Amino acid sequence: MKRLLLLCSLVLLFNCKEEQKSLVKITAKTIKVDSTLSGDQNIEEVIAPFREKMVASINTVISYTPKDLVRTDGKLESSLGNLMADLSIERANPLFHKLTEKNIDFAMFNYGGIRAGIPAGEITNKHAFELMPFENSLVVVELTSDKIKELVTYLVENNKAHPLSKQVKLTVKNESSNLLVNDKPIDNSKTYFVLTSDYLQSGGDKMNFFKNPVNLYKLDYKVRDAIIDYFKSKDTLVSNLDGRFKKL
Repeated sequence: MKRLLLLCSLVLLFNCKEEQKSLVKITAKTIKVDSTLSGDQNIEEVIAPFREKMVASINTVISYTPKDLVRTDGKLESSLGNLMADLSIERANPLFHKLTEKNIDFAMFNYGGIRAGIPAGEITNKHAFELMPFENSLVVVELTSDKIKELVTYLVENNKAHPLSKQVKLTVKNESSNLLVNDKPIDNSKTYFVLTSDYLQSGGDKMNFFKNPVNLYKLDYKVRDAIIDYFKSKDTLVSNLDGRFKKL
């Protein structure tokens, strides 16, 4: 009897032993995806109404511009960059004021964040999505005067047309620079409220001066939504180069 039990135990032990598996061969199959593939009619019937609605929405005319708006028509500022910064602060400041009873001092974004220009003529939702395809949101950072000076150093050294709002007047001559915010020089005893995107606030595009602010205010308002809301509020868009950032 004992021998029988021992034999049964050995059989169970070997049967329960995990089988070792190894890769023997890998096979692959190429499936060509092109116009020769036919769609599923049932799926097409479900999708069609949503597609038609989306196409109609994206092509809806929301404003007009008499001239091309681009990021390349100036060296240190641009018509499109000026417009983007100005419209963002116009749309965001009421939200910030309601939240804090304070006002935004100025806005700054990055040159690379402008992904497409807007050609002269009717403006649609499509133009807004092409201009800002990212899901970036607007935030306000409270910065010390030292951080503002770092911001100025970045602008001077970077030498690009980063979008700045009209509250800023930055003049560079030889090795010195002069910054005015709302026509006043920087006050070392003050902090400043600067509007930007959450991407840049986290140090995107090496804008590290936005990191670790005195306070950070999230407005829960996407940059693209601000652009669309502004466009819808204006029959005609107007934006010019006004010397808000220049080298003498």
